[in-house]
Amino acid sequence: MSCPIVLFLVLFLFSFFFCRAEMLLDQYRKKSKLFRTTVVLAPLGDDFRYCERIEWDHQYKNYQLLFDYMNSHPEYNVKIQFGTLSDYFDAQDKEDVTIRKNSQSMFPVLSGDFFTYADRDDHYWSGYFTSRPFYKRMDRILESHLRAAEILYYFALKQAQKYKISKFLSSSHYMALTEARRNLGLFQHHDAITGTAKDWVVVDYGTRLFHSLTNLKKIIGYSALLLILKDKNSYNSYSFDNLLDMDLKQNSQGSLPQKTVITLSAEPRYLVVCNPSEQDRISVVSVYVSSPTAQVSSSSRKPVEIQMSAVWNTATTISQTAYEISFLVQMPPLGLKVYRILESASSDPHLAEYVLHNGNVKDKGIFNMKNVKSTEEDITLENSFVKLRFDQSGLLEEMINKEDSKHHEVKVQFSWYGTTSKKDKSGAYLFLPDGEAKPYVYTTLPFVRVQRGRFYSDVTCFLEHVTHRVRLYNIQGTDGQSVEVSNIVDIRKEHNREIAMRISSSINSQNKFYTDLNGYQIQPRMTMSKLPLQANVYPMTTMAYIQDTKHRLTLLSAQSLGVSSLKSGQIEVIMDGRLMQDDNRGLEQGVHDNKVTANLFRLLLEKRSVNTEEEKKSVSYPSLVSHITSSFPNHPVFTMTEKIPVPTLQLLGEFSPLLSSLPCDIHLVNLRTIQSKVDGKHSDEAALILHRKGFDCRFSSRDTGLLCSTTQGKILVQKLLSMFTVASLIPSSLSLMHSPPDARNISEINLSPMEISTFRIQLR
Repeated sequence: MSCPIVLFLVLFLFSFFFCRAEMLLDQYRKKSKLFRTTVVLAPLGDDFRYCERIEWDHQYKNYQLLFDYMNSHPEYNVKIQFGTLSDYFDAQDKEDVTIRKNSQSMFPVLSGDFFTYADRDDHYWSGYFTSRPFYKRMDRILESHLRAAEILYYFALKQAQKYKISKFLSSSHYMALTEARRNLGLFQHHDAITGTAKDWVVVDYGTRLFHSLTNLKKIIGYSALLLILKDKNSYNSYSFDNLLDMDLKQNSQGSLPQKTVITLSAEPRYLVVCNPSEQDRISVVSVYVSSPTAQVSSSSRKPVEIQMSAVWNTATTISQTAYEISFLVQMPPLGLKVYRILESASSDPHLAEYVLHNGNVKDKGIFNMKNVKSTEEDITLENSFVKLRFDQSGLLEEMINKEDSKHHEVKVQFSWYGTTSKKDKSGAYLFLPDGEAKPYVYTTLPFVRVQRGRFYSDVTCFLEHVTHRVRLYNIQGTDGQSVEVSNIVDIRKEHNREIAMRISSSINSQNKFYTDLNGYQIQPRMTMSKLPLQANVYPMTTMAYIQDTKHRLTLLSAQSLGVSSLKSGQIEVIMDGRLMQDDNRGLEQGVHDNKVTANLFRLLLEKRSVNTEEEKKSVSYPSLVSHITSSFPNHPVFTMTEKIPVPTLQLLGEFSPLLSSLPCDIHLVNLRTIQSKVDGKHSDEAALILHRKGFDCRFSSRDTGLLCSTTQGKILVQKLLSMFTVASLIPSSLSLMHSPPDARNISEINLSPMEISTFRIQLR
């Protein structure tokens, strides 16, 4: 009775292996059609796989049985095995030799990227370009703080070693820097920065970012203090609870940062401003103070002109205990500038003036405020470069170039996207709209607040879901040529809606626009009408622009978001979305943990002159002014204040580590202290990482206020630093793992456009 059963089992197993082997081999043969050689790479696995050893064992044993079966049948004409990436490339190299002998053809080169991706039907993965924008912004803030902390820490470490400052040398700063690097790297994993993690995982990511941000602010304060102390040896005697403190405070991982109010008295306290840029910078610095009789002076006690503005608790309520003071600072590259601030009877600030449209403020305090209806008075802002005109809702309508008095339509509007009524709807990954965007509608004109001051003026428009502010800086230099756009977005009460900001202009861009890849290359994009709307949305890391033969309009961003140009002359950026369902891509939930989110942009209109043939080229680069402007929102100045006056504290007027600005097209990516091989702590060396940016030289750099020049990518090492001596500078691989065979101490840095180079540097 047992024989037929055994025979049945054998026949069943044979049939099973035959069917599975045939099916698997058929798939691999189809995949092989995509390869030029007979060597095929087939990864085995998926997200959240091999979580347990038993799964690994089962997969390995089952596949090995199938491999053995296929390899034992010559008629299949296949050799199939497990292998490493090295095995694959070794086999590929052997095939390449054969191909090169039999053919002159080379492997094709792919340029560009794979955006925007769809896995089936009209399911384009353009939703995650915007998902959870609060954390996309927080990522960029941490990135800028980490870079500034790394640079200041290395300079301070050299000073601490020179003066034998034990308190700094024995601190845990380097461990905190290492942890911050790791937390930032963890967040830039594809399920974090994308906004495609589960709610509780997002909170964990945010907590890590918040923890590291708090530590980095302390490191910036400690390092800055050591660098500007007159008597370095006194560093050991101070309690750091009473010394330099960053003026922006964030209370939790899910809240927006707020400015702290400096309590003033007749006893002056120090105010320290840090310029993280590698070029000289002229910027407006703003802090909150407790008194309307504030006075700011330079380190040499020379009074500094200040603008005093109201601090607003709500759209129509002024704080009676806090005031904002703003003043102009000119800072050395990578340097620190020291000021003194106090309460003084001789204070004579320039008070900002206000015009309130469609609303009223009860207690105006010390400020001059005029109430008007929007229909009664035009809303305009201007500086020496540009004049802006707004509509009755407080939204930008027109930019007028002061150089040639030409009027350019640049119209800002807000709009809503819904989600499709089909079975699959928008979620963390997918953008599946219900058609074109619908205008943002309000039944009555919004409250509009116009502020005009000595150093900046702005127009703030209060909509139900967006507090929209356009600010113009009244200063000579690059900072005054662009328009700062700030949006505080709150859609926490919405249901399956996404909010967008659209900028419409008279630029004849047709169906072409440009976005950046990871803040480096610029990628041309084509809006294709034959594809669904969601297929024409692309990621914008730091900038997007449209252009014609005469002008370019650039939107520079302080956070990654999704962007499109659905009609000629338009740039549309999606700022946030609240989506109630899973989109079946593995998250198993919707996106409804929205926060009050701050989005920050710069808008730059530039003249250009090219012919039609040049316009057809696929390669494009930002202008030098655009590169410098991008550094304002992405690498802002940091302000630190003395917590309470310390009479014994004596600071230098400034810390200026560089002899002069680095060339305009060279960006100091980082100056990161290298870990010691012995004890895991810091070594004496640092990684000097430099990026030479590609720029379009057809934009005139004359009269643009640039405080730097270009040098064809050359930097003389002996003319690099002023306060330190370069003991050695040796080229290295980007990862610092390898050095070129001819690596030696060099005296001149030569960088090619669009290249990043890393050097091992040692200062003394």
